[in-house]
Amino acid sequence: MANNQIDLNFPKGGVFLIIIAVAAIILFSKSTVTIGPGEGGVIFESLGKGINTEKSYGEGFHIVLPWNKMIIRKVRQQSISDEMNVLSVNGLEVKVNGTIWYEPEFENLGKLIKTKGEDYERELLDPAINAAARSVVGRYTPEQLYSSKRDVIEQEILDEVQNILKGQYLSVKRVLVEDVKLPTTIRTAIETKLKQEQESLEYEFRLAKAKKEAERQKIDAEGKATANKILSASLTDKILQEKGIEATLKLSESPNSKVVVIGSGKSGMPIILGNQ
Repeated sequence: MANNQIDLNFPKGGVFLIIIAVAAIILFSKSTVTIGPGEGGVIFESLGKGINTEKSYGEGFHIVLPWNKMIIRKVRQQSISDEMNVLSVNGLEVKVNGTIWYEPEFENLGKLIKTKGEDYERELLDPAINAAARSVVGRYTPEQLYSSKRDVIEQEILDEVQNILKGQYLSVKRVLVEDVKLPTTIRTAIETKLKQEQESLEYEFRLAKAKKEAERQKIDAEGKATANKILSASLTDKILQEKGIEATLKLSESPNSKVVVIGSGKSGMPIILGNQ
């Protein structure tokens, strides 16, 4: 029985070309980076001086030398929330819950990462927020923190944070103080005081309203009295007699049966006699 032999004629150097092709594909895949929406990137030059601070890369597809690394961070507006223990002006410890909106400066992303590291929120933003909150809250009493000063405190904290971060390549847009937690006894005392003040204001309002109503009635009564006085002074006997005659004549014109006696009444006024 004859042995069938299959002669595989593989091109010389074929294995080497395959290896080169696979290596090229791997190298290409490692040299391409896609930066997503709202993100930015900076190059870390492994064989150079580290972070390249001269250029920031935006969204899209980028080719990077294989020995370099693209560091990608969010550059859109972001928020961070925290609870801080701070002291009021009289030394009382209060807890402040707040949220801050910030965003890195895209064109200075390399400088930000080079000076503060990739975790720049923890290294830069958190300390700035805490310092600003302590500085601002320390100017107010617990009652002011709990009630009427909330919007003023937010603006002052924002101003403080922006001042601290000036020139640090990180922009803070807004601060929101969501809650101020006081010890239960202090909070109860403040709420009781505010309730009493509200009741007092309501009582004063009712008194003022009653006083105005009394003044209005007094003025109205005085006006009516003056009008009656003027009217009485103008009504002479002759005028009254004429008015009586006019009224009698109008009455006599009605269809009801009656008898009119002229000059029989007091002061010569007519007397009307009828069956109605």
